[in-house]
Amino acid sequence: MTNSLTIGERVAWYRRRRGLSQEVLAGLVGRTADWLGKVENNRIELDRLSVIKALADVLDVSLGDLLAEPSLMDWTDDSGTITVPALRAALTDYRAITPFGSVGTGDVPALAVVRQEVTALWGAYQDSRFGHVAGRLPDLLRMAQAAAEGLDGPDQDEARKLLGLTYQLAATQLTKLGESDLAWIAADRGLTAVRPTGDPVVTGSLFRSVGHALHSTGRFREAVQLTEDAAGYLEPHLNEPTPQLLSVYGTLFLAGSMAAARSNDAATTRTFLAVADQAAGRLGTDANHVWTAFGPTNVAIHRVATAAELGDVQVAVDLGPRVDTSALPMERRVRHALEVARAYNSWNRPEEAQATLLDAEQMAPEQVRHHFLSRQLALTWIRRQRGKPPAQLVNLARRLNVLE
Repeated sequence: MTNSLTIGERVAWYRRRRGLSQEVLAGLVGRTADWLGKVENNRIELDRLSVIKALADVLDVSLGDLLAEPSLMDWTDDSGTITVPALRAALTDYRAITPFGSVGTGDVPALAVVRQEVTALWGAYQDSRFGHVAGRLPDLLRMAQAAAEGLDGPDQDEARKLLGLTYQLAATQLTKLGESDLAWIAADRGLTAVRPTGDPVVTGSLFRSVGHALHSTGRFREAVQLTEDAAGYLEPHLNEPTPQLLSVYGTLFLAGSMAAARSNDAATTRTFLAVADQAAGRLGTDANHVWTAFGPTNVAIHRVATAAELGDVQVAVDLGPRVDTSALPMERRVRHALEVARAYNSWNRPEEAQATLLDAEQMAPEQVRHHFLSRQLALTWIRRQRGKPPAQLVNLARRLNVLE
């Protein structure tokens, strides 16, 4: 397999490998052979994860296989050094789960130093500097672990919270890398680290990482259930909530709304968005508590994204371009731009879709390069060209590593 195949072409490749006819595969996912033929020939856009997941299940491949998640070797830090093996080694260090020695080395770091590093790396993540984050995370994990093991009393509780947030960042980053198993390990380690503190904010924030890991493997219904379970855990603390707790609570429901949409559950999607909207109303403004970027704007972003997932393209086209994301972190701004590009393309407005995608690439080339939506859009535009594609489109496809 290569990066130069669209999702539809990958479906055809795996279908033939399984020895299935178009009629059989289409029937197994409740569609017609004519529909599947158009998908495989790039005449129908296949960009809804619920449909892609159904095809992946029948073809007995992972969701990542059909999406063609970028090779881990593509992910480097700012110096060009491949970073994922070091992060994998840090997460699978046996000393983190055995009594045979600490994973931390040297002197116990000061809490202020750990806090500064955690804040800096979360900021880099929200700036869409994913390679940089992956490169720095192994050292931060060791530093935070050393603080959690070497301090005591209130300082130890604070160090455990910082360790939990570091593991959450690792889980979030690994989900971006397509490493869902490692993301699950990181989320589990984070919850274990923070459990003795009883802190609902950091615990609730880590539930988001579990949800992201479920999303990345197509376990959308389980992610919906997680949202409800996590809400039940947080609700006793909401009588007089802090802004941090409100933000974590609302963001859980935003993630849950995406899971519900990908399960084709429109009613639950609306319910979850309404709960998030109420939390945003109580918060009163856009904010970035616990790196959630939560507030009314993020709720509007998710209204667009869930509409696209549910096939309500007109809603996405009408609302998406009107959402002002300029005050949000770069990662959120670019993710919304990709949804707007998808909506424009589905509404047969390819010029506006291409302009939106190119603007997003200018803002965060790394994020755009590694997202399935941008790769799928670029390849589809190339395939649909009659004659020689324009140089601008060819160059875009090459930058996205989907064209030789």
